[in-house]
Amino acid sequence: MKILVINGSPKANYSITLQTVLYLEKRFPRQEFTYLNVGAQIKLLEKDFSSARTALETADLLLFSYPVYTFIAPSQLHRFIELVKASGIDLSGKYATQITTSKHFYDVTAHRYIQDNCQDLGLKFIRGLSADMDDLLSKKGQMEARKFFSYVLWSIKHKSFEPFPAPGTPAARIAVTVPQNAVDYKAPSPAAKKVSIVTDCRGEDTQLKSMIERFQAVLPCESRVINIREYPMRGGCLGCFNCASDGKCIYTDGFDRFLREEIQTSDAIVYAFTISDHSMGSVFKCYDDRQFCNGHRTVTMGSPIGYLISGSYSAEPNLQMILEGRSQVGGNFLAGVATDETDPNHEIDRLALTLNYALSHRHTQPQNFYGVGGMKIFRDLIYLMQGMMKADHQFYKAHGQYDFPQKHRGTMLKMYLVGALLSSPKLKEKAGGHINEGMIAPYKKVVEGAMR
Repeated sequence: MKILVINGSPKANYSITLQTVLYLEKRFPRQEFTYLNVGAQIKLLEKDFSSARTALETADLLLFSYPVYTFIAPSQLHRFIELVKASGIDLSGKYATQITTSKHFYDVTAHRYIQDNCQDLGLKFIRGLSADMDDLLSKKGQMEARKFFSYVLWSIKHKSFEPFPAPGTPAARIAVTVPQNAVDYKAPSPAAKKVSIVTDCRGEDTQLKSMIERFQAVLPCESRVINIREYPMRGGCLGCFNCASDGKCIYTDGFDRFLREEIQTSDAIVYAFTISDHSMGSVFKCYDDRQFCNGHRTVTMGSPIGYLISGSYSAEPNLQMILEGRSQVGGNFLAGVATDETDPNHEIDRLALTLNYALSHRHTQPQNFYGVGGMKIFRDLIYLMQGMMKADHQFYKAHGQYDFPQKHRGTMLKMYLVGALLSSPKLKEKAGGHINEGMIAPYKKVVEGAMR
């Protein structure tokens, strides 16, 4: 079988993910592996796609190999998928799968992104392998890699693949009305609060432009538009860790300074984009990846965020998870997502009002599973890598994000006593309903105290 490895890592042959593929090539010598380093050669492929086209056309199986960057795949791989779709190449009937390495921080959304786009192209998709960065160094990890690839070969032999999603009807993009004058909702305007609207809006995208203009018209506080498509970013994140110690990006395009001085100094940020390839598009992904100059530091926590989205957002559950996960991990109150699917005028106005309320009242909410789970992964990672990720380590210490080990000895002792009680049929029968009463006793004190 001809297997085309689509290496999405900007590190090319120095990719950790790629080492798993090379290991499989050694262990499965009857298969023919060829490699396409799209992560490192994306600029060349933008100029001439012919070599990639030939490689894609002659392959039986496409194997996407990449590290997980910021909830999805690296921006270079995003751009490659855009080029594949724009080329008009027919890949229907071929098989596809993927291998990623990460610390399992939102690897599920990265895998779903690749699957959705493969199925757009008519590829028969087989579920991939999500490995820890160090898995290949252990016998267990090596065995899991071999078992995964054996399963892929079995799936192809027996024509077993993920079912294609039922075709949906794209939501109508309902026109947006831009008021001539600012609308007065009698909402208090927070003094000197500034909102940045970050967008990749093209000149011809009049719908998204109208959504932004209406939002600015109804927002009671000052706002400005920052079009990242106009910023001269030299490329996507290289994963080089040059910024690990001092936050200084290896690129000399000044993006790290621009991000910190022009965007992250805002009191709130609203992102505006048109859905592209089940995501925010490669330009926004490049912007997201380049924010790694801040490492894993939640530097905007406490600031509300919102989204203006043109497109069928209701049909994109993976994108919905990504946006909520971003706000949860970042410690940002998600003021809302306004789309143009049903009633854009009302949704945009509601977003403006909610964002204004959050700014006026400094409104925040506790993290849910997306935030708590994500930050626990980062917490453990940075503690382990503190010698290299020095800026992250100092930030986590300063903000109390090293919340382990848990030494609530009083609570642990109580749980041992309760466990002993529940283990004894006689004691449990004697306690009867008093167990439930005891459990809610401290909460009743709080409720009673609230009435005073």
